Amino acid sequence: MSKKYTKTHAQSGTKIKLPPIETWDNQYRRNYEITIDIPEFTSICPRTGLPDFGKVAIKYIPNKVCAELKSLKYYMLSYRQLGIFYENAMNRILDDFVKCIKPKSVTITGQFNTRGGMNCTISVRFPH
Repeated sequence: MSKKYTKTHAQSGTKIKLPPIETWDNQYRRNYEITIDIPEFTSICPRTGLPDFGKVAIKYIPNKVCAELKSLKYYMLSYRQLGIFYENAMNRILDDFVKCIKPKSVTITGQFNTRGGMNCTISVRFPH
């Protein structure tokens, strides 16, 4: 019989401090969309301890600032050692991105590799 998922599993990785996402001033106030593709996203399943692999896309309309890519890279790399369900990871990335960037809108989509014969895609949006 397999172990049950616990509240500890579910909350894993949602409160751990991660590197900041830095910004630079947006020079334009018109609406334009920025797409950032992260083709090698990795995190750790908090229940099994095995890695989860996927692709993440961040599409946003900036407001006063834009995301600085080097700091975003280090932020995303910090998930490699983090035990977090990928559903929670996408929501955590959205929350952190909105807090730092304050975009007009953003959609974050994670497409995760096949596991157990199933594919999983998670999309989160702001505003909700």
